[in-house]
Amino acid sequence: MTADVPILIIGGGIGGMTAALALARAGFPAHIVERSPEFGEIGAGIQLAPNALRVLDGLGVLPRLEALAVHPRHLVLMHADTGRHLTTVDFGASFQRRYGYPYTVMHRGDLLAVLHQACQAADLVTLESGREVTGLADHGDGARAAFADGDGYECGAVIGADGLWSTARTLVSGDRPIAQRFVAYRGALPLGQMTLPAGQLTLPAGQMTLPLGQMTLPAGPAVSADENNGGDEVIWIGPGKHLVQYPIRRGELYNQVAVFRSGRYSPEVELTDGWGTPDELDAAFARACDQVRAGVALINRDRRWVMYDREPLGNWTTGRITLLGDAAHPMVQYLAQGACQAIEDAECLARQFAARDGDVVKALAAYQAERIPRTALVQRAARSWGQIWHDDGPVIPLLRDRILTRRLPDDYTDLDWLYQDQPNAS
Repeated sequence: MTADVPILIIGGGIGGMTAALALARAGFPAHIVERSPEFGEIGAGIQLAPNALRVLDGLGVLPRLEALAVHPRHLVLMHADTGRHLTTVDFGASFQRRYGYPYTVMHRGDLLAVLHQACQAADLVTLESGREVTGLADHGDGARAAFADGDGYECGAVIGADGLWSTARTLVSGDRPIAQRFVAYRGALPLGQMTLPAGQLTLPAGQMTLPLGQMTLPAGPAVSADENNGGDEVIWIGPGKHLVQYPIRRGELYNQVAVFRSGRYSPEVELTDGWGTPDELDAAFARACDQVRAGVALINRDRRWVMYDREPLGNWTTGRITLLGDAAHPMVQYLAQGACQAIEDAECLARQFAARDGDVVKALAAYQAERIPRTALVQRAARSWGQIWHDDGPVIPLLRDRILTRRLPDDYTDLDWLYQDQPNAS
């Protein structure tokens, strides 16, 4: 069977869903195909900065997200080994006045569910799951997508939002993801399981028993029912490792992500489970302060995520086929901008289609001309920020900690380039 699809989006994740909504809002029909049998998201927490919320607000989904979200009061940066406070970013009124939106954290599954429901309700969006794209070709006046079951679509445009291991990307680059030698273990627990009992906290399997005063976790309700404000996002950084903690899903869950550099990595074992193992996780955090070791001990060990990115590309497009999100610009997580940049991509793509009256070739050229410089900057900055967090030498940590401890909580100078509304290149 061959069908005509004006705009095909490969991938039903956050970027693909947002792109479909943005195109529909601009008056263009979009058809999403997703390889998995169901639309869903693996993982726990996600951070949405003002640059992403600005787009989501414009798409009309922000009120539904707000009902599930948490707005941390602060971002607190701590030293993972010494427990020393390094700096605090105030996410309060001054932050919101400057950027127009609060900093928001939530469950990834909640975000995707809201986007999915909005796509289902949009007359110009159609969705198919269980459809694996196995081949793409541009024919000048159209493009063709072939599926694993032998079917195919003739398309006016194809948007490859198919993630880190993108099939669409192979049309414009022969590169492959770069393993950064770091792995993450992550998960969320009901907040009640993070509550300290009187006197001491005993962790699973007798791993550790701490006096009550040596571990800091949220006390009482994590979220105010009136303002969705609750708790802090805490990031513990140190040599070769870091731990991120924050409440999600209205404060009902507590999300943790533990990341560390594996000493067992080699290209030969990259695609195996022979590195970044749970015993390495424990060894990496063995010298951390009590609060960090207690948090890491609660993290699920069933699955690990390898930290990958790629070098920025100078071109995302061939004819009527282009890339979006991680397919275009996968990045390490240290700026929490992976999903945010995919959401920005979606807004730009739809805006360029509208500005060029649906001329696909012109719209895709304008889209990548606007987005490539910004996403390349974010990719490189994320990698550099990770190096600063994890450095174990004698100089960089000393300078880092000295600079951080001197900044004021409402000094947003280094965040403006990420969070402020960006002038449109067009």
